[in-house]
Amino acid sequence: MSNTQKDLLKVKLDQLQCHFTWAPQKENIDLDDMKQRLQDSIKASVKYQARSYNQLAFVNCLQGNCEEAIQNLKEAEKFLRENHEHEFEKRSIITYGNYAWVYYHMGQLTEVQSYLDKLEMICKRHTNGSQYTAMTPDVYGEKGWSLLSSASQYYEEAMECFKRALEEDPDDTEWNVGYATVLFRLEEFSGTPENRGPSESVKQLRRVLELDPDHSVAMVLLALKLQQFNQKEEGLKLVEQALQISPDLPYVLRYAAIFYRKVGDVVKAVELLKKALEITPCSTFLHYQIGQCYRTKLYQLIKYSSSNHNPAFQQKAELVTLCKCHFEKAFENRPLTSIYQQLDFAGICLLNEEYLKAEEIYNYLLQLEGIRPENRQAICLQAGLFELKKRSELNAISHFLEGLKVQYDSIQQKNCRKNLKKIAERRLSRNSRDSKAFGVFGFMHQLDGEKHEAIECFEKALQFDPGNEEYLSALCELRLSI
Repeated sequence: MSNTQKDLLKVKLDQLQCHFTWAPQKENIDLDDMKQRLQDSIKASVKYQARSYNQLAFVNCLQGNCEEAIQNLKEAEKFLRENHEHEFEKRSIITYGNYAWVYYHMGQLTEVQSYLDKLEMICKRHTNGSQYTAMTPDVYGEKGWSLLSSASQYYEEAMECFKRALEEDPDDTEWNVGYATVLFRLEEFSGTPENRGPSESVKQLRRVLELDPDHSVAMVLLALKLQQFNQKEEGLKLVEQALQISPDLPYVLRYAAIFYRKVGDVVKAVELLKKALEITPCSTFLHYQIGQCYRTKLYQLIKYSSSNHNPAFQQKAELVTLCKCHFEKAFENRPLTSIYQQLDFAGICLLNEEYLKAEEIYNYLLQLEGIRPENRQAICLQAGLFELKKRSELNAISHFLEGLKVQYDSIQQKNCRKNLKKIAERRLSRNSRDSKAFGVFGFMHQLDGEKHEAIECFEKALQFDPGNEEYLSALCELRLSI
């Protein structure tokens, strides 16, 4: 086949709705970790294996394991034929799209055309839209799950996909679960619109339980939300019920453990997490949660371990080791997406006076691109606090300013602002001619849209540091905008 024909095939492939045309690519996701999570999911869930096999094929292809990817797609196809015989055509759209892409990567262009032909026939029967894609609820829903399991910067897009699926199929349990899950996660970020209003995830999780009263994962997620709103008794009942229904499901065990840790029962939490770890021993999520449990115990001990002669001192050292061990396992295969795991590891290193190790982590995280704005702000905040600990005030100002300039109204941004204000005020109290302090206030006013106040601050900054290009540039920009 000529290069022209190959290029024409690529144009057709780009029209498909499948994992290869959805947003996450290998520079945005941790492939080894995703592969492990998908393998764990296949072990744990009989019902949704086709979804996991499809995404696993995508990951394997990105890693160059194309033969393995074809085997994954055969498993997905087999599962769909056996479990969805009457809806096989509609449900196979994503699988066939993935087949076409994998064969394209293998250079088997006749096979690519074969799958494009199959898709064209299916789409003619099920849509008036694209020649090669029928935008069915299944396609929207599967895309939602794919984005949801990839990285947090795709959560908003995942939410829109589940909404579209539910518009056409409002009573589908799985799309309702997906929508509830993405709402639950978005509500955890302080800067999202979902975090500011009444909790939509509570309503959505109750909707899931109306459709499927025994959905144990929905039960534990709802329990965590109710706990957040001080409805702990109902939450505890849901957790206990979920553990009765699914005593060996890792997803239930891990969320139940979070519930128990938050009510102070760390022993019970660790017991559940270790049970889940026996089933899925490579789970980074479980290691992170175990690390958080040991950190809770560590913080409880800290006030008693100020002396090496105190009996708690040895236990403190052991807990530090356990925290570090589990936090490190939580991010060793997830360098791109495990922001808080790495920040928490760095925090334990600081507690243990391992400053070089902490600095190495902050330097790595500061270089990451394409991450959620809250995560960028959290990195800047922690890096700034670390510089203050080192008494490097100018470096701290630089990090806090970077966090503040990320235009996203989160707790992390507020804390960057609070630290900047405190530093600038302290500097001015020591030296009323401190140009850096006036510069900081100038940037804060500028970001708040207070242009005249910003101009006044930058003019004062330039009085005491006349050649500063940063202040000159900001001042010029402000004057032009008025």
